[in-house]
Amino acid sequence: MRFNMRRKNPRRKKPKVSEESCALCGFCDDDPAILGDKIKVPELKCSVHYLCLLTSCGMYQKGAEHEGVFGFLINDIKREMRRSSRLTCFGCHHKGACVGCCVPKCRKKVHFPCGQRLEFVSQFKCPFPSYCPSHAPSQSLSPGLDLSLPRSCSICLDPIDPLLSFSILKCPSCHSSWFHRHCVQRQAHSSGLFFFRCTLCNNKDQFQEEMLRLGIHIPERDASWELESGAYSELLEVYRHCDAELCECPEGRSHSAKSGYMEIIRCRLCGSRGTHRTCSGLRLETRDWACPDCTSAIDGKPALMASPNLPQGRSLSRLSSPPVGHKRSRLSSSPSSSSPQELIRALRPMPRLQHQVTFRLRPHSKRHRPLPNRHCPLEVSRDNVLEASLGLVRSPEFDPSRELSIRFTDDVTLFPSSLNGDGTLQLFLDLLLRQIQDCEVFEGPEGCKNLALNAQALKVDLYFDIGVLLALALVHGAPSLQFFSPALYQLLFNFPQNQPLTTGHLTPGSPLTTTIQRIAAAQSVSELQCVLSFCSDHLTLSGCNRPIRSLEERAGLVDDLIAFSMITRMQLPLQRFREGLQTLGVFEQVQLYPSVFLPLFIGGEGHSHTAPTQYQAPEHGHEDQDILQHVVSSTG
Repeated sequence: MRFNMRRKNPRRKKPKVSEESCALCGFCDDDPAILGDKIKVPELKCSVHYLCLLTSCGMYQKGAEHEGVFGFLINDIKREMRRSSRLTCFGCHHKGACVGCCVPKCRKKVHFPCGQRLEFVSQFKCPFPSYCPSHAPSQSLSPGLDLSLPRSCSICLDPIDPLLSFSILKCPSCHSSWFHRHCVQRQAHSSGLFFFRCTLCNNKDQFQEEMLRLGIHIPERDASWELESGAYSELLEVYRHCDAELCECPEGRSHSAKSGYMEIIRCRLCGSRGTHRTCSGLRLETRDWACPDCTSAIDGKPALMASPNLPQGRSLSRLSSPPVGHKRSRLSSSPSSSSPQELIRALRPMPRLQHQVTFRLRPHSKRHRPLPNRHCPLEVSRDNVLEASLGLVRSPEFDPSRELSIRFTDDVTLFPSSLNGDGTLQLFLDLLLRQIQDCEVFEGPEGCKNLALNAQALKVDLYFDIGVLLALALVHGAPSLQFFSPALYQLLFNFPQNQPLTTGHLTPGSPLTTTIQRIAAAQSVSELQCVLSFCSDHLTLSGCNRPIRSLEERAGLVDDLIAFSMITRMQLPLQRFREGLQTLGVFEQVQLYPSVFLPLFIGGEGHSHTAPTQYQAPEHGHEDQDILQHVVSSTG
């Protein structure tokens, strides 16, 4: 009698399925980065890996996302379990192999976790094919790549051999970033579709396409750090703690009132220090404060400690609106029937009304309430009109609604006795406008000025001050400015609208203007290339250093250079100049009727100095003599 001595291979038995094991691969491993999320399925009394569902040959997503397991129906999962129970894994020789090579002649089938160990490549894009090591896609080295240099994984920074394989990948964009496969897979799982990119060159589209081809699963969700509840909640917390050496608040250092001296204000430079106003001896209106550490770091420079958009002590709201009790007159007639001078004069605050007020004083009390001063006195000489005016508007007590009271300190023989109060004011305004035209915030020919970029003027906020002085000059009776260029008027008041700037709007003689004119005048491509190479420093500074291969591309380059010269680099000066012109509502009034105010700012040769006079002052120059002639004739 012959006995069959062949024993059954115990490895062919499929391990017993439990509630913690996957219904498809039979493994209990729970690694979302490698196997995907592990979802429990009560109907099957077990779990299932999401990537096992995606890569199974007999599985298709037939339902909606909320049906079954992410659209994979329960009956389809049971059917795939019965199909794979007859297939043996090429790696562990257990039943249940549901992942097979998609090449028709290849018979290799594995569990998905076994396929990861055997270097199977599964592509997670429709139709989700898998490839055995013999048919798997691979990468190739780019020519000229120096492999003698030491390499490291761009994610974990461990040393790496620059030999492309299943476990070693490289970036297809920069060819300099190398990765371990498991490192880049975990990065993809953490970053998600929206943040997954090369860690070295930051390429996203080409990098993601190559990683999908090589079998990296990229979840279609936001990054893991964005999904944590309350991950950025500390950013919403405002620092509220008094760090003064001696805190005088009776309720403690952490108490902050909504306003007043017990309100905690934070350091405007670092934001990580605070103080009660009373603990640091600050004023009630103080908003800009720097802690001692920041003050020592910047050497206590007030220009760096104050707000760049609203300098301390010169509040825009205080200048643009009059005090309570004052009324502004507005013209009810149409702008066509009113002159620009009348429209501006309508902004002048009405004089204060003297009301008789009876005060009830205590016995033997000599205190009384002083009457408010409705005049703003200013002593000037003809050479320092602008300097004295800047000191006036920079004073914390300056009030634009008060009337100007001018007194000249020069030799009295310089000014005729026929100059009354209005004539003195008119002389002051004429001298002020002359000196403003010649200051460092303007550039260009006489009567056609553009704003100039001056670092020192920005530091001391001179653009804002000049805007305030021009607004005051117009409101208090200056006949006209007539030294703005059309480009400056257009940039300030957007009139005329939608009109492009050309080379004719540029300031003549400036380096940028010369560069743009040379580029615009080139007659051939070779001449244009020569000019561009010569002006490469200016092009790099303006961000327009790009290759130009034809004369047709030159027009776009010239437009970009003009926009940079007139708009981009002048953003802050234009903004501060605009805010200064908002004093007493001048800027808003011009914006209402820009065409009416155009002759007030542009054109003409300045004031007309043709009226005769009997006074002569040759020792002071012809320019001052012309101004005096105009003032005397205009005041009678």
